[in-house]
Amino acid sequence: MRIGILGATGMLGHHAALAAQAGGHDVVVLHRANSRLDYLRGLQYQGRIADLDDAKSLQHALRGLDGVVNAAAYYPSLPRPWREEVSRAQTQMEAFYSACGEAQVGRIVYVGGSIALPRRADGGPGDEQLDYPGPPEDKNPYLQVKWALDRQARDVAAQGLPVSIGIPSMSFGEHDHGPSTGRLIVEIANRSMPAFVPGQRNAVYAGDAGRGLLQVLERGKPGERYLLTGGNVSMTDLVQLIADMAGVPPPRSVPLKVARAAAHVQELRYHLLGGEPPKLSATVIAVMALGQFLDGRKATREIGYRPQLSVPEAIQRALVWFRQEGFIR
Repeated sequence: MRIGILGATGMLGHHAALAAQAGGHDVVVLHRANSRLDYLRGLQYQGRIADLDDAKSLQHALRGLDGVVNAAAYYPSLPRPWREEVSRAQTQMEAFYSACGEAQVGRIVYVGGSIALPRRADGGPGDEQLDYPGPPEDKNPYLQVKWALDRQARDVAAQGLPVSIGIPSMSFGEHDHGPSTGRLIVEIANRSMPAFVPGQRNAVYAGDAGRGLLQVLERGKPGERYLLTGGNVSMTDLVQLIADMAGVPPPRSVPLKVARAAAHVQELRYHLLGGEPPKLSATVIAVMALGQFLDGRKATREIGYRPQLSVPEAIQRALVWFRQEGFIR
């Protein structure tokens, strides 16, 4: 197949592109005009300029593709009202889905987030059947955006567009230039993270997640979600593991209320005085506080997904890469 990847300069998109290349597919990287294509060294691909804010560029870039993985969906990075964030995210995806329909792309994967799944009432591991009855009561912008895009993907699939949803859990690995979730590793290793919020997580090697996204594209059913999981781990154990591997003391844990109060102060300071975006933002709070253990057996059963690396192996690979790239002092 000729497979397009949106977000290939990011960690998950890069690993999905590597998986497609290893699987013998032709890789087409759909990127903005100012993208850092040097991040893609070692990857064989055809480049096409496309921007989720430019419908015409999307229509042109998607022509002739058999499938596309969208690992570039919008998420909040600056403190803004949640309704504005949801509107922007949905508008971008509407343009993307419309362009896919016009180009008659046969297989489409939206890369979602497990935060869109509510927690199970009995406290057990979450699975793909979980669903909010309506917009979540918590108006955290990150949560609202991920929920809205998950619902939007399933709605367009119900209307006939061949969209499947791949949901990697908390991913760690190479090519995390942001860094995104790898920021946890970088800040612990650099001893710049003063505290964390306890909770439950599932962590996966980004290379396994990338292969899983390819399997969703190849074998997934339209309208279905597929959790791409690794290992269930408490945030306390995960932070301790990273600290031990980095050879530093772990940061302390703080209650969620304390973290939310600190985030509010930082965001208020940013709104009033400007400067650097707050490190402890609403998005960071959502990622830390709204996780849960996950059950990935559906992806194993239906698309053959199985993680190959353990959580410690994923952390070790990420640590090596961050050190090589100069993220860790």
